[in-house]
Amino acid sequence: MKADVWQQHSLVELTALDAEIGRLDHRAKNLAEEQALDAVAAEHQEASDKLAVVGISLEDLDGEVAKYESEIASVRQREDRDRSMLQSGNVNSKQLTDLQHELETLERRQASLEDDQLEVMERREQLQEEQAAQQRKVDELREAVAAARAARDEVLVTIDAARQKALGRRAEITEGIDAALLAAYDRQRANGGGPGAGLLQARRCGACRIEIDRADMARMSGLPEDEVLRCPECNAILLRQPGSFT
Repeated sequence: MKADVWQQHSLVELTALDAEIGRLDHRAKNLAEEQALDAVAAEHQEASDKLAVVGISLEDLDGEVAKYESEIASVRQREDRDRSMLQSGNVNSKQLTDLQHELETLERRQASLEDDQLEVMERREQLQEEQAAQQRKVDELREAVAAARAARDEVLVTIDAARQKALGRRAEITEGIDAALLAAYDRQRANGGGPGAGLLQARRCGACRIEIDRADMARMSGLPEDEVLRCPECNAILLRQPGSFT
């Protein structure tokens, strides 16, 4: 393949731009800010899960308190009924004894229920304090997540601006490069996974960094300047410069 020398020289800047774009893409995919965001987001999720567990426990305790309140109210109703019967004076001696015994039993039952209810309410109060503390932690972490996301986005904006600038310059350069030469360059990048071209310096290919043997160097030195050279090792386009063959 032949190409004007100035077009071949255009690949020097194109190679540098593609390397820069590659570095920017790699940086965008491996941001320390992204890792920091992931870490604080995971911490926020864990704190939110704990807050939810505390909330469920509080709901259970609220149910227990409501149950005790219902049972205590029922006992009090029975006590009121029995006292009303006693105060009416319309009971015989056996009924009187039975009512007095039942009232004593109901009073003990009420006292027991109120003790149990008090214990549950104390546990609920502790959980409410824990819930408030956990909520504060969740709120703080939510703010930390927002700050980490903003920091990540700011870096991405900077990277994208640099990438767009490099892509714009790349488009300007490729407009002036022969289609066949550009295709060969792009095909080498796609197939080889490395640079499409590299400077030939001191017998070394700038793309794969491997030293070229003397026989290949002698052969290439005799080719005309518009002949497109390829690295015998990686097949990248070799870009000549003054002193490449000395």
